Amino acid sequence: MLTKNQLFEILLDWNYWNREFPSTIERKGYEEKITQLSQSDEVVVVKGVRRCGKSTLLINEMKRLVESGVAKENLLFINFEDVRLIGHLGVELLGLIKDTYIEFVNPQGKPYIFLDEVQNIEYWEKWVNTEYELRGSKLYVTGSNSSMLSSEIGTALSGRYVSVEVFPLSFREFLLFGDIKISNKMEFVSQKHLLNREFRAFSHEGGFPKSVEYRQNPTMQKELIEGYYNSILLKDIVARFKLKNFNTLKDLSAFLLSNTATYHTINKLKNSFDISYDMARDYMEYLEKAYMILPINKFDYSLKKQQANAKKYYSIDLGLSNLLRVPHLKTKGHDLESVVLLELLRRGYKVYYYKTKGDLECDFVVERDREIVALIQVTVSLSDEKVRKRELSPFAKVIDELGLKDVQLMVLCEDSSEAIEYEGWSIEIVNLLEWLLNA
Repeated sequence: MLTKNQLFEILLDWNYWNREFPSTIERKGYEEKITQLSQSDEVVVVKGVRRCGKSTLLINEMKRLVESGVAKENLLFINFEDVRLIGHLGVELLGLIKDTYIEFVNPQGKPYIFLDEVQNIEYWEKWVNTEYELRGSKLYVTGSNSSMLSSEIGTALSGRYVSVEVFPLSFREFLLFGDIKISNKMEFVSQKHLLNREFRAFSHEGGFPKSVEYRQNPTMQKELIEGYYNSILLKDIVARFKLKNFNTLKDLSAFLLSNTATYHTINKLKNSFDISYDMARDYMEYLEKAYMILPINKFDYSLKKQQANAKKYYSIDLGLSNLLRVPHLKTKGHDLESVVLLELLRRGYKVYYYKTKGDLECDFVVERDREIVALIQVTVSLSDEKVRKRELSPFAKVIDELGLKDVQLMVLCEDSSEAIEYEGWSIEIVNLLEWLLNA
């Protein structure tokens, strides 16, 4: 085990007791939610895919606390990805960290403890639960595995935590990271060519915050994203679940990421990769838990039927998708759909797809507070009459089959925004960039 002196040297590297906070960019939506959640006594859990910006959000929360009058000495931050901690990642390390901090820093008043990538500590939730019960500190934790909010936290911290889910950058955030601000309709219109160019870059490069810094160096950017991909597979899946068949996992993940917005069943994947049903099921679950892929169910009022139908799978980030694709593969329609799904999730909606009895497809059935509030189609353009009919025809059928009332009907595409009537229904045609920037 590390000595307290050794551990304090590590803590000094991660904390800002005697130095300035680093320069960071705000992500207001997440920061406002974290601020709101922090007003409770509960443990604040920040979860999301590796490298999506969770650590920076904690730093920004620390800045806010200092601005509100909290002394820097009352803030303790530790990142459990630090290589110097390898070999010492047991639950007893958490107690030693706090003891070292109290002894060397001697904070006055209740400390705020920030545990970054805490899933690396086995049984971490038991220590956090005890710390919570003793009211010894205000706790924030981050993790790159969604099971943190199910099997682990759900059991040990039931009713004791509040959470926020973080995704890679939205298009609006992507622009802000490039110092581009669009505040009104006039700026949107006058900067349309710039926005179209930036959106093409966003759709190709994805939204990992660090990758924006390498936009002028595509080789470095590609290496960065490739490093993220391998880290997710190796650290969040292979090491965590003690897998031996890495090549199958890599092939499966590459297939799913490069073919975003497509339907899959376990049986179909089992046959495609010549593996057992159990392996296909487990590997899909691991990829979901690591946030590499995002599944949505077919909407049904029966939860049992929802689970029985094929799921539709989306990539967490188009930068990862394009890293793994065959060059010149035409995927624009599916990529636009992926952008929309992620934006709906950021905005706090629950999302499904739907297929009618006649096999007409509605891309997204959008739910909030257990009520369906919108049906959304996503396409590149409605200028072709066949595409127009394909995208608009499902609305009436879905409304009828699901018995909907007062639901918004919307098509997101690259055409100009307008309101139309189609077969007696009012439908909003909304320019995708306008919708993305109108958060």
